[in-house]
Amino acid sequence: MPTFISNDATINYATFGDASKPALIFSNSLGTKFTMWQAQIDHFQNDFFAICYDTRGHGASSAPKGPYGIDQLGQDVVNLLDHLKVKKATFCGISMGGLTGQWLAIHQPERFNHVIVCNTAAKIGQEQAWLDRAALVREQGLTPIASTAPSRWFTNPFIQSNTAVVDTLQNDLAAGNAEGYASCCEALAKADLREQLKEITVPVLIVAGIQDPVTTVADGQFMLDRIPNAKMFEINASHISNIECPNEFNTAINEFLKAIV
Repeated sequence: MPTFISNDATINYATFGDASKPALIFSNSLGTKFTMWQAQIDHFQNDFFAICYDTRGHGASSAPKGPYGIDQLGQDVVNLLDHLKVKKATFCGISMGGLTGQWLAIHQPERFNHVIVCNTAAKIGQEQAWLDRAALVREQGLTPIASTAPSRWFTNPFIQSNTAVVDTLQNDLAAGNAEGYASCCEALAKADLREQLKEITVPVLIVAGIQDPVTTVADGQFMLDRIPNAKMFEINASHISNIECPNEFNTAINEFLKAIV
């Protein structure tokens, strides 16, 4: 897989489809890698230049010493677009990636035609809880976190009927870089974009999981009420909705992009 240097990190990425078509870039959730977007890559690569990457500290990207900041996570995306000579893109991020998308919409609006933020919030969780998780991971590694991850990611019926999918994601998390994961936890601890949402001018789609215990429909409604040009789609899924309900997820993105072209 190709890589490029973004400040202090080596970022692993992949592209799919025709580079002359509109660019659509996907950003992964905490503890996953860009392969989490396979159903979206398969669906969108015929009509878009699909770009996926591993967030710093994840997958095959490097994990420079943290803590990281949401500004670093966002700048990595801008640097990747520059590396690929993409002037404007549509951004789609989930959970941590969705927070990155909000930062980009606030600070780099000229680089994005549309921003899609999924299963996320303007502030995710509580600062101390993230700092405690970072400390736990540095002390004990990622296995304890991985052992409980499926219940945060998916509904129980999905877990029971898709064991291979769940096992792969769980194993990827357990095998990940503990320092990189902890440093991203520290970015999430500090990231709070609630007061800046009103500055967003880019069209935004918010995807909220009806059964998501991590970032709730109420979190989505909070963003919807404050972002001037936003729509929300509620999906009957838990936290990783693009994997749990790929058809509905892809359809929602298609309809959003077609409606505002």
